[in-house]
This record gives sequence, C-alpha cells and structure tokens, in this order.
Amino acid sequence: MTLLEVRDLNVSFPTADGVVRAVRGVSFDVAPGRTLGVVGESGSGKTVLTQTLLGLTPGAEVTGSAVFEGTDLLELSDDEMRHVRGERISVIFQDPLTSLHPLYKIGWQISEMIRAHDKSVSRKDAAARAVDLLRMVGIPKPETRANDYPHQFSGGMRQRAMIAMALALQPRLIIADEPTTALDATVQAQILDLLLRLQQELGTALIMITHDLGVVADIADDVMVMYAGRAAEKAPKREVFYAPHHPYTKGLLESIPSSKAAGGRLKPIPGSPPSLINLPSGCKFHPRCGYVFDKCLVEEPALHPVAESGAHLSACWLPAAAAGLSAEAEELREEVVAAERGADAAEVAAAAQAELGIAAHEDGHGDGHGDATSSAAADNEGSVA
Repeated sequence: MTLLEVRDLNVSFPTADGVVRAVRGVSFDVAPGRTLGVVGESGSGKTVLTQTLLGLTPGAEVTGSAVFEGTDLLELSDDEMRHVRGERISVIFQDPLTSLHPLYKIGWQISEMIRAHDKSVSRKDAAARAVDLLRMVGIPKPETRANDYPHQFSGGMRQRAMIAMALALQPRLIIADEPTTALDATVQAQILDLLLRLQQELGTALIMITHDLGVVADIADDVMVMYAGRAAEKAPKREVFYAPHHPYTKGLLESIPSSKAAGGRLKPIPGSPPSLINLPSGCKFHPRCGYVFDKCLVEEPALHPVAESGAHLSACWLPAAAAGLSAEAEELREEVVAAERGADAAEVAAAAQAELGIAAHEDGHGDGHGDATSSAAADNEGSVA
C-alpha cells in the first residue's frame, strides 16, 4: 500500500533572468510507516519538491501529480489544502526559531494549531493536549515550559516543540526539512532518536530532507539522491551506501570521514551545482564527473534499473555492473571511460580535475569536505543496518 505517490513532478519559477527549473520530472512513493531520505547539495530542489506538495510555492508553474490517500494534492484549492496541511501532512522546518512566533508562548502556539483544525476542542483541552505533547517529546517540566516563549528554549528544545506541533493531530505523513542542521551532534542524535521512536509508536510515514548522509544512515529506509532538480539515484538505504551507481552518489559517500568509499581520505566533488536557469547539456553532472564520456555531453540519461529487484534506479550512462565500491566496479568504470571518452569529454574531465587541484592548493592540503560531510556518519558501515 502506498500513502503518497508522486509522478513526473515539475516545478519552475519564471524570473527576470529566466525560468528556474527547480524540480524536473521527479517521481517517488512513500509507504505508511516508512522513511524516505531525500539527499543532495543545497540548491538541488529538495525543499521545493516537498513544499510544492503542500501548496507552499506560490507563483510556481507546476505539472505532474502527487496522490495522497487517493487525492491529488496538486489539484486541491486553498481551502481544501488547509484540511490536509497540518492535519494529515505536517512539516518540521529547518530553523524552529523562525518558524515559531516570537511573541506567543510555546503552549499557546501548539494549542492554537489544534483548535484551528478542530473547532470542537476547547481552549482548556487544547492547552492540556499541548502539555502532553511537550512531555511526549521530552521537554522537562512541560506544564511550566508551555508558558515560555521561543527565545527561552534552547535550539534542541525549540526543535522538539516543532516536532510536538507536527504530531499534534497525528498526521499520516511528516515532512522533516533538515531538522537537525543547526544542532550539535549530541542534540542531533537525540532528535533523530525521538523521530524514530515516535514513528514506531504512531506508525507515521516520514520524508527526511537532508544534505547529511549520516542522518540518512541513521533513520531512512529508502533514499533518493537529487541533483539539479532531478533524481540522480533511488534505492533502498543499504544499496546506496554499499553499491552506489551514480558518480554523484559515490562522490557524496567519498566526502564522509572514515567511510569505506573514501578509503581513509576525503575526496571532494569538484566544482559547484549548476545554475537551474542555465543547465548544462546532456547529463547535468557531467562538468563535475570524473567518469564523463562523450554520450554524457549530449544526452541526459533517464532513471534505469541497476539491480535485478528493480528497486535500485540510477540516471547514469555507466553500465549497471559498475555499481559498487569494489575494485572490480572501479575497473569497469575506467574501461568504459577509456573506450567511450573522446577529446571533448577529456577536456571537461581535465577542467574538473584542475579545479579540484586549485581548491586543494588554496586549502593548503589535499583533503576537502563535500556538502554531505557529517561527523554523525564517521562510521557509516556500523550505522547502515
């Protein structure tokens, strides 16, 4: 059974400089009680993707479908969406200090959200429910802290309050938009443990948006890696960590300290994500790819299976057998490049390597940190079950 089914979602924003193609043809499913990790660098379209599902991208041109419990979210009116947003689908935003109103007490904000969706609940009952929710998410002395303002809470406690608000109406799906980014490692681990525990107790589905593969290793069941507004690779968590196929996924893994992919040395991805107004031709990752060959320059690959189960999909022209971190897989990738790379592709690869060398020189050493680096993933082999 599928709770959310997104098909061929496209989101673009007309601007004075051109059309920003923020999301391009993304499809995915989320089942009840499962967690989908959406991973990618800043600007890859992760947040726009999920905010579009809830009608939070005004001015955008949207096509495709997003069927939630039999209803296409993209066809709902504003009034109809209000009955979904917060009640059946909740969001935990990245920065709780800007998401919580600074002039209202925490308990009031939670109880007001409850009463906004259920007019039959009295203010007294809603306030009692807010206290119970704060207790559920581990806030000490919730009866007292419910009367505090957001600035009186620590960063971790504010995020716990946001989780309490998200759970207030027992939604079927929670979208967590980088909820641990601004937190230190200890508090991050506590928040992830809390989300996992509550998910198991309540059976809620979760979409976890993050640039941190350590978070994915801890919490996700399935992973979708996004690049330039498109899904680069989709697979069960274990296959992403132990048998990555797309060079971008492999590059993210190589930027994790002490990961198997890095082989004891950090290997940053050269260059930066492309402009979503002026996307490169062919595969959008080819200007940064160490395995680029001629076909990559002119033709963009679609997602195709790289495993017999059909659950592992990758948008890359490398053969399916090139998936993995083994010496055999690397040898196969090098053989394909040697056979298929012409002068133009060789020039692109040389430019990427030159940029990587310049960055290493400016940094003073050869090590670097990619956008997916995380201390929480210091040993992803032990984290991935």
